[in-house]
Order: sequence, then structure tokens, then C-alpha cells
Amino acid sequence: MFALAGCAGNPLFPHGGDYAPGGLRERLRAAEPMRLEEHRAAEQPDPGEPAGPRSRFEGAERVELSLEECRAAALERNLNLRVALLEPAIANESVSEEEGRFNAVFTTRALWSDTDSPTASDLDSAQREFGLLEPGVTIPLRTGGTATVGLPMTRTETNNIFSTLNPAYTSDLELSISHNLLRGAGRRANTHGIRIASYGRQTAEARTKAEVIRQLAAVDRAYWRLYRARGELGVRQQQYELAVRQLERARRRFGAGLAPEIEVIRAEAGVAERLESIIIAENAALAQQRELKRLVNLPDLGPESSAQVVPASPPDPVRYEFDAGSLASAAVENRMEMLELELQLAMDALNVEFNRNQSLPLVALDYTYRINGLGDDAGSSFRTLRENRFEDWQLGLRAEIPLGNEERESRVRRSMIQRLQRLATRDAREQAIRSETLDAIDALEAGWQRVLAARQAAILAARTYAAEERQFGVGASTTNDVLDAAARLADAQSAELRAIVDYQIAQVDLAFATGTLLGANRVRFEPADPMGRVERRERRWGD
Repeated sequence: MFALAGCAGNPLFPHGGDYAPGGLRERLRAAEPMRLEEHRAAEQPDPGEPAGPRSRFEGAERVELSLEECRAAALERNLNLRVALLEPAIANESVSEEEGRFNAVFTTRALWSDTDSPTASDLDSAQREFGLLEPGVTIPLRTGGTATVGLPMTRTETNNIFSTLNPAYTSDLELSISHNLLRGAGRRANTHGIRIASYGRQTAEARTKAEVIRQLAAVDRAYWRLYRARGELGVRQQQYELAVRQLERARRRFGAGLAPEIEVIRAEAGVAERLESIIIAENAALAQQRELKRLVNLPDLGPESSAQVVPASPPDPVRYEFDAGSLASAAVENRMEMLELELQLAMDALNVEFNRNQSLPLVALDYTYRINGLGDDAGSSFRTLRENRFEDWQLGLRAEIPLGNEERESRVRRSMIQRLQRLATRDAREQAIRSETLDAIDALEAGWQRVLAARQAAILAARTYAAEERQFGVGASTTNDVLDAAARLADAQSAELRAIVDYQIAQVDLAFATGTLLGANRVRFEPADPMGRVERRERRWGD
């Protein structure tokens, strides 16, 4: 014993193993400076002066992905979904934990004593050896009691001259039951934890489904934002090409003596100005591409990979007209937040019922039936037990009545107030969902109007640019006029692209607001089950 105490340290004082491992103080309390020179990339050979702007997508592998492929990859590999899909498995173990409270328990007790004490009477034993072995099984009952089956066996040897059997062996078969009659009585009170855990499991699955919808909606938004960013990059590159073409025309007219040198200088300035917009558009495309890569998490296509993702699903804007009231009601019915609240309300009702039961007095009935066996050896003792010649029983009643029950009554009132609060929360959340759905419908209608307006503006801007080019060709316009028309054309094309993509995202937002997903096919998923227990439990209970 002293050796064990020495290995574990003095039990009266703290020991280093009582605490979390140290050694992280410097990392936790010191902020290191960023040394950029240590992370400098290897220098690349200078390929010479490029003819135009160097694209960061140049030479990168192109990977075309459709929207359906991105969704499928996200369902299979998205790291946030992997986390969310484990939550039902954790909740399922809580159900198993509550069910395990009713598992039978094998118990055993062994005792050996040697007594040597002076006595004042020859009828008493001065020296006595006593041994006890008591195996048994304790069975918790789902109705609020405990059943016990025991087989205590003893051996007694004494120096008492009046002892009839020395040594004496006993073996008794005891059947006992203790059952609550008020507090903790009944199947509902004792299986309360199982029902709460079952509702908790369903709540976890509701949260998981909401997270699946949220992540797939995020994939859709990232996909269309990448489509817009790449389209914006294309527009800016086209604007750069138009500026280069204008520079060539200005140089030809200047060489022919039809235009002053200032037109060439203006054209060169226009080309230089377009380079910045290309760089900004490239950076935006890289950021959106990295976000989509993170969400789909495909192998060899992580956020750090240089491969460029090209959206293969073009938008197809079509106008929709909705019955706003019907769609808002469907949103209230489909949203997992409302289902989660309903499950919470059900748990609140169970807690009110359980706390009322716990506020009752504690009254328990105890009953024991025993068959006794006695002999001068173990065999004869068991023969007497088997013959069932000696038996006894006892019946008892225990009561615990609090003189002041304010604690448990307050717990009942608190659970009732919590339920009232949750009911008010449900009404507020339903109103918020309806407002969110109506806002999404309005945004979708406004998006369609934006698409029509932007498309008309792009057509007129293209006609204006063509007219300015013709005017410049006959000397009736300047380079600035042509470049301004080209800039307005690029802005109109960008606005049209944004309007189309925003309209697609508005559809995603409307689907998300109603608790659904865009697409013709239903998305079905299964909770992650690393231990292989969820599926067996669902087969057992028929969930």
C-alpha cells in the first residue's frame, strides 16, 4: 500500500499528474512576428517581357464541374457535413446510456473476520471465525423499483461449547423487491430519461438536416459566385482587348497623319488602366474558386491546388410567379428550426410531468422472502435449502415527507414557465420564417426585373460602342469617347452578369428560406455511424 502511495505521490498533496500537461506557456502567452522573408517562394526564371497581362490561371489545369457534381462531392466530402453527420450518432449513444440504467447488475460481497475478545459468560464466544460470500443479481425495474436475488453463504467457527454445529454453514436464498409508491413510481417517471434522449436524438437529426441544407445552399451560392467572378474576368479581359484594338487604330491614324499624337497617348493610358481591373477580377475569381474547392473538398482539388475550376452548368433564368401565402406556410412546415422547436416543446411537457412526480412524497414498499439452509458442511447446508424446510419473510414501508417542498415545487413552476417561453419563441420564429420567405420572393421578383433591365442596357451599350468606333474611323470622335463607350459596355455586361447570377442565388435563398433545395431530385443522406450502432438501433425500434 505504501509503495502504491509512493508511486502516485502523497495523497494529501497535489501531484503533477493531477493537471493537464504543461509546456505550452510560451506558445500561449507570446505572439510571434510574421517573417515574410522566411516564406518567400523560389525565384522563377524571367521569361521576358510578356506581350500582355500575365494571368495567374495561365498553364493551370482546367477542371469542369457541373452544379450536380459539386453537390454530390459536398455531400460525400464536405468537412462541415462530416461534423454534422456525427451529431445523431452522439445523440444515439445518449439513448443507449439511458437504457443502460435498466441493465441487471451482478453483485458479490466477500468478508472474513477473526474475533478474539474476552467474554463475561460461557454462552458467548470468545474466539470466532466468520466468513461470508454473497453473490447476487440486482434488476432495476422500469416501473420504479428494484428486484434483488441473492445467495448469501456463511461459515462460522467458534470456541463456544454450547454451539450445536461447529463449524456451522448457512446458505440462504433471498428474493427481495423495493418499489416506490409515489415519487419515482410508474413507468413514465422511470423511463423519462429515455424519452428525453429519444427526443434529443430527433432534435440532433433535425439540426443535421438543417446543416445539410445550409451547406448545399452554400455550395450553390459559391458555384454561381465563381461563375460571376469568371464572367467578370472575361469582361475585363475583353475590355483590355478592345483598348488594345483602339490603340492599334490610333497608331494607324497617327501614322497616316489623320489624328494627332495625343490620341495614341490616350489609347496607351486606356490600355494601362484596364490592367488593374483584370488583376482585381483575377483575385476575386481565385477567392471564389478557393471557397468552392473548400466546400466540395475533392481529392487533388483542395484550396491550395493550382487547378482552375470552370463551372459547366450555365444559368437559365426563367421567371416564376408564386402564391406568397402558400409558400410561406410551406416554409413554416418544412423548416427544421420549427421541427426542432416542436421537439423542444414536447421535451418541456415531459419535464413538467416528471417534475410534478418528483414533488410527491417518497413512499417505498420493501418485501423480502428468504429460504434458509443450515448444516455442518456446505453440502448439508444446500440440502436443507433445497428441501425448503425453513423460510421467512418481511414487509416494510419507508416514507420521506418533506416539511417544506419549495425546492421541488419551484422546479415544477420553472419548467412550466420555460414551456411558456418556448411557445412564445415558436410564434416569433414562425413570424420570422414567414417574413424571410416573403423577402426572398420579393428579391426573386426584383432580380428578374434586374435581368431584363441589365440585358437591355447591355444591348444599347454595345450599339453605342459600335457607333463610337465608326465615328472614330471617320475622325468625328476621339479615343476618349471610344474608351468611355467601351467602359460603359463592360459595366453593362458586368451588370447583366451580376443580375443573372443574383437571380440564381435568389432562387437558392428562396429554397433555403422554405427549408428545401433547388433541383428535381430529392437529396437523401444517412447519419455517420463510426461505431455501427445507429442502424441496428433503428432496425430494433423501427424508426
